[in-house]
Amino acid sequence: PKMKEDNCLHAALICLGMLYYSHAITTEKLNHARPSLHGHHEKGKEGQVLHRSKRGWVWNQFFVIEEYTGPDPVLVGRLHSDIDSGDGNIKYILSGEGAGIIFVIDDKSGNIHATKTLDREERAQYTLTAQAVDRNTNRPLEPPSEFIVKVQDINDNPPEFLHENYHANVPERSNVGTSVIQVTASDADDPTYGNSAKLVYSILEGQPYFSVEAQTGIIRTALPNMDREAKEEYHVVIQAKDMGGHMGGLSGTTKVTITLTDVNDNPPKFPQSVYQMSVSEAAVPGEEVGRVKAKDPDIGENGLVAYSIIDGDGMDMFEITTDYETQEGVVKLKKLLDFETKKSYSLKVEAANVHIDPKFISNGPFKDTVTVKISVEDADEPPVFLKPSYIFEVHENAASGTVVGKVHAKDPDAANSAIRYSIDRHTDLERYFVINAEDGNIKTTKALDREEVAWHNISVFAVEVHKQHQEAKVPVAIKVVDVNDNAPKFAAAYEAFVCENARSNQQFITISADDKDDSANGPRFIFSLPPEIIHNPNFTLRDNRDNTASVLVRREGFSRQKQDLYLLPIVISDGGLPPMSSTNTLTIRVCGCDSNGSLLSCNAEAYILNAGLSTGALIAILACIVILLVIVVLFVTLKRQKKEPLIIFEEEDVRENIITYDDEGGGEEDTEAFDIATLQNPDGINGFIPRKDIKPEYQYMPRPGLRPAPNSVDVDDFINTRIQEADNDPTAPPYDSIQIYGYEGRGSVAGSLSSLESATTDSDLDYDYLQNWGPRFKKLADLYGSKDTFDDD
Repeated sequence: PKMKEDNCLHAALICLGMLYYSHAITTEKLNHARPSLHGHHEKGKEGQVLHRSKRGWVWNQFFVIEEYTGPDPVLVGRLHSDIDSGDGNIKYILSGEGAGIIFVIDDKSGNIHATKTLDREERAQYTLTAQAVDRNTNRPLEPPSEFIVKVQDINDNPPEFLHENYHANVPERSNVGTSVIQVTASDADDPTYGNSAKLVYSILEGQPYFSVEAQTGIIRTALPNMDREAKEEYHVVIQAKDMGGHMGGLSGTTKVTITLTDVNDNPPKFPQSVYQMSVSEAAVPGEEVGRVKAKDPDIGENGLVAYSIIDGDGMDMFEITTDYETQEGVVKLKKLLDFETKKSYSLKVEAANVHIDPKFISNGPFKDTVTVKISVEDADEPPVFLKPSYIFEVHENAASGTVVGKVHAKDPDAANSAIRYSIDRHTDLERYFVINAEDGNIKTTKALDREEVAWHNISVFAVEVHKQHQEAKVPVAIKVVDVNDNAPKFAAAYEAFVCENARSNQQFITISADDKDDSANGPRFIFSLPPEIIHNPNFTLRDNRDNTASVLVRREGFSRQKQDLYLLPIVISDGGLPPMSSTNTLTIRVCGCDSNGSLLSCNAEAYILNAGLSTGALIAILACIVILLVIVVLFVTLKRQKKEPLIIFEEEDVRENIITYDDEGGGEEDTEAFDIATLQNPDGINGFIPRKDIKPEYQYMPRPGLRPAPNSVDVDDFINTRIQEADNDPTAPPYDSIQIYGYEGRGSVAGSLSSLESATTDSDLDYDYLQNWGPRFKKLADLYGSKDTFDDD
């Protein structure tokens, strides 16, 4: 029904608008109508002729209502000229925006109609030009006149919000009227005409929590003390309506989601008044005992809770920390517990907010307390030594079996089991000590030497007799007390030197001593000479009383030739009780010195040798050395000039190279191919053939070769000569080679050497001369030798 009412009202407004604008256009037309171009005269007062001025051909604007949906085109207006007498001779022409498409004109009457429905939101106005011309000649009768057709707005666009959904936050417990968010809608209708674009905001959903300002769209809180913990999110629907909110206006809506943000308006609360916990007495410090948690409905930093122990008999034994991930208080053990000493503890734990909002301090206090009772559970504990460590003393050199000390442990449990003791042998590898398993007495097994080991660090185990897995360990340090059992000795291996020209009472060395015993049994050292040489005529000793002594010359005039070495015994005594002493021998050498006392030589033998040898003896010695050097040089020179054979002729070093050419010569025609003389080396005819790869050390003269066989030819003679030279040339390497020449002489008795069937031919050739060619041709001699021998084979 409401929609039908709006539509009817809309139609009525359109009709009224059309009537109004038709009247306005008629009035506009009449007001702008121009009289005929031919002016006329009027008689004024006193017979004066007045000339009436012509009205201008000017058209300001027409109006057309938008969204017209009638069956006929809507009349926009009418063009008319004063010179138009109605005879149809004037033609009206319309041009410009939309002319002929949207706007058409009757060229006779000048009526302008809109043929299409117009939308002001698409285009608010059109600019057109009106002309009046002679219909027959098209001669302009009126100048072109420009005018505007405005599209008159109607309320055809509802308001639209910028966003379909809005999200906003506001703190909980905000005061009434606190601004939350501003929503804005827009209307496409003309804001300058009527109330089509005048918007009014109202709230459709969200009362009574929120309200909206009608003109601005600002949403504000409407209720005080809205609690987030009760309801956190609200959905509000805001409407924007045009026509100033009156009936018939169009409207649009949007949704606004409003979330209450948290403030610290709730203190933490423990869900119970007492927590019961238990812990074993065997627990170690830092171990967790239990957890408590105070609930705070606030969130984020407003819900952060810190825990602390404010009272109780277990404040020294326990501590509490805050787990900020779970918002729990973690109770941890701070010190070791003993069930036999105390079996339960009580704590008072406080939970307080970390961040407090001063605005809500009246809702406090923002903290709560709870009682935590902790019971200690009995555990099977290992034995406990009365001391965390033990230190004992024993004198060195004490007899085996001397008691060093006693350790003691007990079972802390109520059973109080018996304890057995033992020494960790990894700490007493030499087995210096033993312990009584029953009472814990530690004794020595051998005499101890402080100078070897001053401290012994061992470990002692204590285990329960019936529970071997329960054991305890304690360190025991044993100090070996020093006794004066080492006599002092020289601090170094002293060797003194005294000049032959030394003066009486001259000091030439200072000595000191060293004692392996402790300082109580060492210095102060006393130096002296043995009683039997206390009146030594050569040297004397002076104790400096600072653990050093000086040795002085008692007389003058020492001589290396008479005596070059003196041994001075010195007695050194320590300050122990009883004192220990030792006799140490100081070696003193007599040396030659210059006038300033600087040492020159301490060798007595060299001194004597230098004095006994004459100049002639020294020259003879040098001459012998020179002769020996000359002999060595000659021997080396002769060794280099000794000749050595360059090539060792050994049977195993002989290698045979057979070069085979897989072709056949041209027979007798090869005779013309080359001259046999080119195969002969001119140097070979004269005798020696020099080699290019080895330079011989001496020239070899070849011996006369064997004579060739009577039936041999030049080639035969050439080959024999070469073989003889190669066999007797010591400078040639021991390589044998068979050179095959593709040549057959005329009437050769040997035939072709390249034939492979020589052994099977019935030839009368005699190859017995091959026996004379040496062992290298023995194989050929056997193959091509006597025919009878071949046949027998």
